[in-house]
Amino acid sequence: MGFSKKGQGAKDIAEGKMTLGKGKVITNPSGGLKACGHPVGATGIKQIVEITQQLRGETDSRQVKNAKIGLTHNVGGSGAIAAIHILRN
Repeated sequence: MGFSKKGQGAKDIAEGKMTLGKGKVITNPSGGLKACGHPVGATGIKQIVEITQQLRGETDSRQVKNAKIGLTHNVGGSGAIAAIHILRN
């Protein structure tokens, strides 16, 4: 998606560049889908709920300060199907 230079995404995350309270672009403040039980069929819904709660300021300790825009990226099946949603308040 271009948030990191090609091949640098994992390193940027490991260095905290996308960590809640540190980075400009925050990834997975809820811990990601596996931390939420990886709801397979409900993955897209879980992502939308998280972003909606972030935009409403309802996420307590994992709240992204001044959240105005949220993006979900959901890949399904064998990777041939992908959906991106961009939400804003």
